[in-house]
Amino acid sequence: MSPTPTALRAQPATRQVELSVTGMTCAACATRVERKLGKLDGVRASVNYATGRASVEVASATDDAALLDAVRRAGYQAEPVVPESAEETDSGDRSRDLWRRMLVSVLLFVPLCDLSLLFTALPGSRFPGWQWVLAALALPVVGWAALPFHRAAVRGALRGSSSMDTLVSLGICAASAWSAYAMFSGHEPAGLTGFWALMRADGAIYLEVAAGVTTFVLAGRYFEARAQRRAGNALHALADLRAKTVTVVRDDGSRQEVPVDDLQVGQRFLVRPGETVATDGVVRDGRAELDCAAMTGESMPVGTTAGDDVIGGTVLLTGHLVVEATRVGRDTRLAAMVRLVEEAQTGKAAVQRLADRISAYFVPAVLVLAVFTSAGWLLVGGTAERAFTAALAVLVIACPCALGLATPTALMVATGRGAMLGIFIKGHRALESTRHIDTVVLDKTGTVTEGRMSVVGVECVPGVERAAVLRRAGALEDASEHAVARAISAMAREELGALPGVAEFRNLTGLGARGVVEEREVLAGRAALFGELGWEVPGDLDDVRREWERQGRTAVLFGWDRRAVAVFALADLVRPSAPRAVAALHGLGLRTVLLTGDNAATADAVAAAVGIGEVVAEVLPDEKVDVVRRLRAQGRVVAMVGDGVNDAPALAAADLGLAVGTGTDVAIGAADLILVRDELTVVPDAIRLSRAALRTIRGNLVWAFGYNLAAIPLAALGLLNPLVAGGAMALSSFFVVSNSLRLRRFAPCGGEDQGRRS
Repeated sequence: MSPTPTALRAQPATRQVELSVTGMTCAACATRVERKLGKLDGVRASVNYATGRASVEVASATDDAALLDAVRRAGYQAEPVVPESAEETDSGDRSRDLWRRMLVSVLLFVPLCDLSLLFTALPGSRFPGWQWVLAALALPVVGWAALPFHRAAVRGALRGSSSMDTLVSLGICAASAWSAYAMFSGHEPAGLTGFWALMRADGAIYLEVAAGVTTFVLAGRYFEARAQRRAGNALHALADLRAKTVTVVRDDGSRQEVPVDDLQVGQRFLVRPGETVATDGVVRDGRAELDCAAMTGESMPVGTTAGDDVIGGTVLLTGHLVVEATRVGRDTRLAAMVRLVEEAQTGKAAVQRLADRISAYFVPAVLVLAVFTSAGWLLVGGTAERAFTAALAVLVIACPCALGLATPTALMVATGRGAMLGIFIKGHRALESTRHIDTVVLDKTGTVTEGRMSVVGVECVPGVERAAVLRRAGALEDASEHAVARAISAMAREELGALPGVAEFRNLTGLGARGVVEEREVLAGRAALFGELGWEVPGDLDDVRREWERQGRTAVLFGWDRRAVAVFALADLVRPSAPRAVAALHGLGLRTVLLTGDNAATADAVAAAVGIGEVVAEVLPDEKVDVVRRLRAQGRVVAMVGDGVNDAPALAAADLGLAVGTGTDVAIGAADLILVRDELTVVPDAIRLSRAALRTIRGNLVWAFGYNLAAIPLAALGLLNPLVAGGAMALSSFFVVSNSLRLRRFAPCGGEDQGRRS
């Protein structure tokens, strides 16, 4: 749940700093950096191994240099977060370096294994100096290819700490040292050696094991890096939506192309077909169709004309627009959404913090266990080779990589996929809250309905033509700014085109309007207005009015020459996607409640139209939060969906707040999930995605914990060879990342990928 405004005001002046941390190789590294930063006064840090990011909350007066120095003292390097494009380049450099090291390892490991098998199975094939051939093949692998492991292990040892690299480096060095002793000391133990150590543990030559462990771990790291880049692709795609240049329209009509960073609020700019809207703004001239798929997940083009708001990052398909910038730079909706995804991917769930704490103590525990394993085998009469093999297998198999990747990779993929579908997850708490939600409260106006009035019926008295009514009513209402008046005039213009002028117009606040159209006095408004002015209302027409009002519609009488001749029915139309969305929520086992300030008749009509069984109507804006609190007091776990300023307190008070992205900034700021796709089906989509992410995280953690709990005893008992252990460790991490990547295939309601074009 988002903090309340009061809570925010009570906090001291702080700021958020994002750091890119390099040199981390496992969750234990991330925990070490986090603890080092946390020791600074007034600093709270969250370090994510999967993203390589540190999100640090510091007092405003704290110098960034102190943070960077703390990371360096932990044995790593850090710098303030660079633009996404540069960060992508750094990630690509790391992947290429891992690829080169892995490729060399594979090319040398394969012949090393083949020769080891040959020399073991056919001793007569050995030639003078055959050991040197094996050593020559192994040395580049255990030396150069494994250098990142050795470097990180030494760096940690100098600071009295350990990590996954400590286990890998020790395993490689131990296998190499034992092999050198066995090969060049003349020691020839009984039994098969070399590659056949896969089948038996009493081997002596472990060069292929050292090379194999290096190869498997490098392969695991490489595929992890690739998968993490794929998981972050959505974030980079969002950032790349930003236009680079913009054509500014000067006051004298001249045009100048400038970098988008130079655009100022209030300036007007031109958007041509195929161009990206440079920033958020209001259309001042032109008519066009926009492709909003990348920003909202909406698959159909959106028509736009003068007076409409547009979002930076959308693409103009047809027509042209002159747009006045209302937000620029970090204040735009696109920049805000990018920050939301970044923050969500940097954050940590409670279960991940538990995993990180375990990882921090796990490596030292494994080192101790390896020593005890070796000692135990010697005490029970095992050979030195058997004791060494078991200890080496423990070192290799126990790497907690999968444990550190279990949560952050799933969170990265889920937030990225959500962004492509118009669902922006503010953080891990939103995911955790969805597990317990049992009730969804939906605000009516602008959420379940379209939020604007539309004419849904016109009834005329006999002898009066519909066209005459529309022409004169449209002309009168065209002079008013009222929502009802705009709906009537819009309908008249759509059917008839140009409208006549109006004279002597008078707006009767709260009642209606009157004026002179085509030399006739005309009047539009409530029945009370007609009665007050003494205008006649035919009985049949009044019956129609009463019936429409009973159905929850707004009825407006219209007449001329002191007699009502027609009645208009207006309603805030239900969103076409609302019935499907409510059905999907019910399919998830959730109860739905319609919450509105409208009268009970209107609320009941809307609820019946979409399938909501529980209605709370005639609620004042400041009473919405009381309704949410009352439901929670009844033991319900509540999700609130809204879009207006008056929904913000209720969104903050709910266990889970979902803000429709076309709503106000206040509502968006109070919510946990931002829904920018202009369909209500995005609500069940958001809940389904969050629950799918939670299932994936739980599955990853069960595998990661179970793998270590099962594999370490097997290794200690001598049932796992170090080479097999290295492969299993790499496959464990690969499984966790691959399982998380399945979330990229999450399909919205109906199975249609709304965001594919993004």
